[in-house]
Amino acid sequence: MITPILAEMSGNIHIALGCCAAALGVGFVGAKAVEAVGRNPGAFGKVMTLAILGMALAEAIAFYVIFLAK
Repeated sequence: MITPILAEMSGNIHIALGCCAAALGVGFVGAKAVEAVGRNPGAFGKVMTLAILGMALAEAIAFYVIFLAK
């Protein structure tokens, strides 16, 4: 009775964990970018460029997990 429910949950748990990890990565990159600009406002352009690149790479993990899972 409970076995099919557990099988369905365990089949998709890696997708949830991968997307959660990507969301945490984007949040950490954003937080550190804001902190860096707060310390040195003159470096806004360079920090923003690196932050966007880092967020894109972190978000790519979620897409890999979703598309390669099935």
